[in-house]
Parts: sequence; C-alpha cells; structure tokens
Amino acid sequence: MGPVVAAAVILDAELPIAGLTDSKKLSEKKRDALAKEIKSKAKAWAIARAEPSEIDSINILQASLLAMQRAVESLSVQATWLKVDGNQYPPVECLGETIIQGDLLVAEISAASILAKVYRDKEMLTLDALYPGYEFAKHKGYPTKRHKEKIQALGVTEFHRRSFAPVKLLLKQ
Repeated sequence: MGPVVAAAVILDAELPIAGLTDSKKLSEKKRDALAKEIKSKAKAWAIARAEPSEIDSINILQASLLAMQRAVESLSVQATWLKVDGNQYPPVECLGETIIQGDLLVAEISAASILAKVYRDKEMLTLDALYPGYEFAKHKGYPTKRHKEKIQALGVTEFHRRSFAPVKLLLKQ
C-alpha cells in the first residue's frame, strides 16, 4: 500500500544522537522525537519515494533501490561513502557497502530508517483521513489481516499497489 520510502542521512560526528536503532524497534513517540533530532543535527538528510505505479511496473526491490537512489541524489551534501541496509546496492555514483541488519548496527542507517518510517507513517495518517474505513492509521498500509479484509470490503484505492497479491486478485474478480 502506498509508496516505498527511503532516506539518506549524513550524521555529524560532533553532534551524536543517542538511541538510534532499527525504526521498527522504537515506539512511535520515540521515532518522532528522534526524527526531529536527526533533522536538526545531521549534516544532511533527504527523503525520497517510489510511487505505487512504479512498484507495480518495476517490482518492490527495484522501486526500493530507486527510492534510495533518489534520496542519495537529493542530499544537500555529497556523500563520500554509502552504507546501505540489506544486500542490494542502489544505482548511484558514490561507492559504498551493503550491511545486513544495518539499521541495528550503523547509526546513519538507523537514522535513515527512522526518517523514512516517520514520513511514511504520517502519509498513512493523511490517507486514513482521506479514506475513512480503511484504517490506514492502524495498519500503516502493511499487509495485515485487517488491511486485507478492508480491501476486500471497500475496494482498491489509487494508492494500493496493483502487484500486491490480494489487490491483484480483487481486481481480477
């Protein structure tokens, strides 16, 4: 449901941020507070996205890499070495490395994951207001049982990914 969101962050070693970790391990309140701190202390940060139509066209992995590329290219300060969560490297000019579970191990990756999750969750709150009944504020667009039930009951919005199996099945009916 919705876009895939990625962020890129260049932290300032002289302004450390305590509590950075995998965004999914933090409460919403803690993520929001850390997102504000990251934005105020980082040397540079950027958030980018790939739209549902792009996900449907090129697949979720390629769309994730595209969102990462857009985030890196949007930084106000050029990165000199990238650290990327996972095992896939985005198509960018900058050299770097991939790190499995990087959001747990590397402060910059943790910071980027927090910014991306806070941004996407806020978008889901906006969509919740625009599309009452889908409960986007509760499941945040993730493929929970409740989300699948809501799609079945209320239909597909323009924000639903057509390549998502339950949506694809519903559209065939």
